Amino acid sequence: MVILLLSLLLCTTFTSTEAYDALDPTGNITIKWDIINWTPDGYVAVVTMYNFQQYRHIQSPGWILGWTWAKKEVIWNVMGGQTTEQGDCSRFKGNIPHCCKKDPTVVDLLPGTPYNQQIANCCTGGVLSSWAQDPENAISSFQLSVGSAGTTNKTVKLPKNFTLKAPGPGYTCGPAKIVKPTKFITKDKRRTTQALMTWNVTCTYSQFLAQKTPTCCVSLSSFYNSTIVNCPTCTCGCQNKTDPGSCVDPNSPHLASVVSPPGKAINTPLVRCTSHMCPIRVHWHVKLQYKEYWRIKITITNFNYRMNYSQWNLVVQHPNFDNVTQVFSFNYKPLTPYVGLNDTGMLWGVKFYNDLPSSAGPVGNVQSELLFRKDKSTFTFDKGWAFPRRIYFNGDNCVMPPPDAYPWLPNASSKIVISLLSIVLGTLACVVILLT
Repeated sequence: MVILLLSLLLCTTFTSTEAYDALDPTGNITIKWDIINWTPDGYVAVVTMYNFQQYRHIQSPGWILGWTWAKKEVIWNVMGGQTTEQGDCSRFKGNIPHCCKKDPTVVDLLPGTPYNQQIANCCTGGVLSSWAQDPENAISSFQLSVGSAGTTNKTVKLPKNFTLKAPGPGYTCGPAKIVKPTKFITKDKRRTTQALMTWNVTCTYSQFLAQKTPTCCVSLSSFYNSTIVNCPTCTCGCQNKTDPGSCVDPNSPHLASVVSPPGKAINTPLVRCTSHMCPIRVHWHVKLQYKEYWRIKITITNFNYRMNYSQWNLVVQHPNFDNVTQVFSFNYKPLTPYVGLNDTGMLWGVKFYNDLPSSAGPVGNVQSELLFRKDKSTFTFDKGWAFPRRIYFNGDNCVMPPPDAYPWLPNASSKIVISLLSIVLGTLACVVILLT
């Protein structure tokens, strides 16, 4: 029964496209459109993206936002961003719009963009931090000048079919909804203005939509058992023996040419050949115990030769996170999605020290240790209690080993043998009594 319950808690299955995360139940990306000015043929709007997800961020090459116009709108100008295609603007003479597509897509500008093309919260290459990790950089904005559109609140038609890529799939966006106009406070805080019209779009993430296979796995070990429990075989895929290029042998003499082939795109992942084939492995080691404390070591290893995981974060669920004493060389923040429950912690790297696990190789890992105070009413090393219930890397749920493979206390097996022997002896005694 215990193993069955642990299996339900620990094993990851990808069977639903629902965008609900139990550890971040209200997490989403909200896109706010604020019309700040009317023009002779349309309006000027500031579009702002707020990443309200506690631990899921958008890394390089950044977000891509798309939608479909309700009428025949065009984009005359963009500040702090740009559309990926101009489209067919042949019907215009003289001034040519920035974009005439019915379904435009917008991307952020890169750092170093000239100041006369910037607005506040732009130009980070589409990178959005998570809300818990860095709320100041969890916001991105651009400004649109829209033509051939309505010029009043009653004639403006809301765009539809919003899409958000980060940069791949995973996000599903709802319809635009008109909300109360946003209010803006001037820098001197002596005057408040408001948008002429505001609508919101909410986008939520589903790991199942983002990828069909997991992206990370967990391995386990402890000081009280010599067994090292590796990630389950073929967790993120299996080695394709008919396609030698599906993974890379680190001892290959031509490693550099395979990782960065001349003249070819290198956006596709290329992982080291392992039994689990995951780009990321998280190792949890129960290191020491003291009279009133116990200590664990976490190591994150990057097996992807083409990815540096900037601004990485790790979310761990374990009942002893309500009594963390010290975290070494990682930043730490408790996550409390539910009142009265404090069993989840978020970890991320110290800036300029270990916030960037380099691509696979000798320096492709980061590690830290955590010290917990024991709660005498709950603490035990028995039945895998010292191991995490759930681990997320960059917002994706990592696959745990099966509970029956966990390192057990050395006397656990002897207890089972003694228990079975007691049952056998008891049965024989009953038989003897009945026969006599």
